Amino acid sequence: MTDIDLSELEAGAAYRLMTGVIVPRPIAWVTTTAVSGAVNLAPFSCYTMVSYAPVLVGISIGRRAEGRKDTAVNILRDGEFVLNVAHESEAALVHRSSAQVPADISEVELLGLETCPSVTTRTPRLASAPIALECRLEQVLTFDGSPSEFFIGRVALAHIDTALYRDGKIETRELKPLARIAGPNYSKVETVLEYTAEHQRW
Repeated sequence: MTDIDLSELEAGAAYRLMTGVIVPRPIAWVTTTAVSGAVNLAPFSCYTMVSYAPVLVGISIGRRAEGRKDTAVNILRDGEFVLNVAHESEAALVHRSSAQVPADISEVELLGLETCPSVTTRTPRLASAPIALECRLEQVLTFDGSPSEFFIGRVALAHIDTALYRDGKIETRELKPLARIAGPNYSKVETVLEYTAEHQRW
């Protein structure tokens, strides 16, 4: 075994370590609206459910050397965002949407994607997303010395492909969500292990 004192790691090394430890990670493919009206799109794999009552989701957004990323700037200004779930077939598009472009340039247009109007937010959702969550900014958490901010959004409305929604649950096998692992690597949910309580076995 290798023992690592995390207090001795610089931020980049800690990032590389932990993104290899916490796997696979769901991807929040976030749409926001720039001040110019352009629809910005970026993926974030440090994302999770914070609460189910109320329904809150959290996304960690790091800063660049020159300041906040466009997504963070837009969320702070408008108080909203849409969290889109990416299908495994969109891996290349998700990766390309992480490229840094000027704030007034729409990654949605650059990638040839289509959007649909949202109901509770000015920001649209991706038409291709099997699930999209319209969110209102609830809170932003900061941590001493951290280059990241944790954005918590309250889910106001969920758009779900009807074929995926059964008895109040999501059919994960059919959702086929894209996940992130270490480095520029992604994974699919190819095997689902289902525990049968009646027979107490998988």
